[in-house]
Amino acid sequence: MDARTPSDCPTVGWTPVTSPDLSPLVPARPPVARGRSAATRRLTRGATPVTSAWRVGDPVGRRQFADLATLDLEGGGRLPVTLAYETWGELNEARDNAVLVLHALTADSHVTGEAGDGHPTAGWWSEMVGPGRPIDTDRWFVVAPNVLGGCQGSTGPASNAPDGAPWGSRFPVVTVRDQVAAEIDLARELGIGSWALVVGASMGGLRVLEWALMGPEAGVDVDAVTVIASTAQTSADQIAWAHSQLLAIRADPKFRGGDYYDAEDGDGPHVGLSIARSIAHTTYRSAPELNERFGRVPQGGEDPLHGGRYAVQSYLDHHGDKLARRFDAGTYVRLTESMLTHDLGRDRGGVETALGQITARALVVAVDSDRLFLPAESARIQRGIPDAEPLHVIRSAHGHDGFLIDFDQLGPIVAEFLGTPDRVS
Repeated sequence: MDARTPSDCPTVGWTPVTSPDLSPLVPARPPVARGRSAATRRLTRGATPVTSAWRVGDPVGRRQFADLATLDLEGGGRLPVTLAYETWGELNEARDNAVLVLHALTADSHVTGEAGDGHPTAGWWSEMVGPGRPIDTDRWFVVAPNVLGGCQGSTGPASNAPDGAPWGSRFPVVTVRDQVAAEIDLARELGIGSWALVVGASMGGLRVLEWALMGPEAGVDVDAVTVIASTAQTSADQIAWAHSQLLAIRADPKFRGGDYYDAEDGDGPHVGLSIARSIAHTTYRSAPELNERFGRVPQGGEDPLHGGRYAVQSYLDHHGDKLARRFDAGTYVRLTESMLTHDLGRDRGGVETALGQITARALVVAVDSDRLFLPAESARIQRGIPDAEPLHVIRSAHGHDGFLIDFDQLGPIVAEFLGTPDRVS
């Protein structure tokens, strides 16, 4: 393992990549200037950053980095991989207390902890992970990688290719299986031969299911899995919602086909990314919640009869702008594409056959108001895994985002499954 701060890739004296392993993925293209760091851009008032990806030179925070083997991609080609990750707790002498936490689409490795240098926002699951929490870091060694294709330190569209320029449009489609293959390599680098638990929600849940099959095949055992608000196979409805989001980003002329990283702040594809987030955020919440919170109330002093917005429109605009200031459009495209290809049963005889091959103990959790990953999809997972507990359903007004909000219900369920003593505060 190379746990280090990556050094700057050369951006001067560019030479086309000639390695037969990398040339299919790195077509000749001159480098672009990196410009100011993401941390500096985020502190700049006014113009929206062209990207809020973590870049070399930005504060590292709690991140560690592992340079892994070149990955053979499921769709063809090879990709050199670096994964950023964070850890909490201590790996015990028996090396049997490791827990892997896998994040959702726009989250990252900063699962728990305060905001600070390198981490502009606090941990996204601090109520679930930490001392005395359901996943108790006084007992468990917790590892959280930034997914392959992500933008917070792992190899992705915003990171530099071997020629020193951002990957941009040259970054290949990576599947959920590719992402898990990279995480298996990370486990090996960390000297972890088995996980006591692999847990994830939403997009993270897709990877949990692949881990349950791919890990043991690769010699990394998985004792237990927890799949929250997820699916074994992307549905037509989910593909349709994602399609609209991808169209929004690609239709933004400032996306430039994915090669926009040399643009000035304010000249990036933030409009397309904001629209995509507005579409997605609607699917993350429930209709009853939106109706109850906002009704048909206009926003502030605005008049919808004269071009003004309703409060719910302002709410979606806010979340769109917020994401554009902390994420990256090219990353959003590639990670969404990886979700579209998800099918646990591909080349395994179908979903039910694949689920039936999972040997890990399983906890499956649904959110009753989830209209993106329907409870019926969680029920399918639970029915198919031989050693699964009865399906747990969170009662929530918050829709899919219930896994990020309703900790009073989710916490005890996960703690009991993991065997964490009841001292959660």
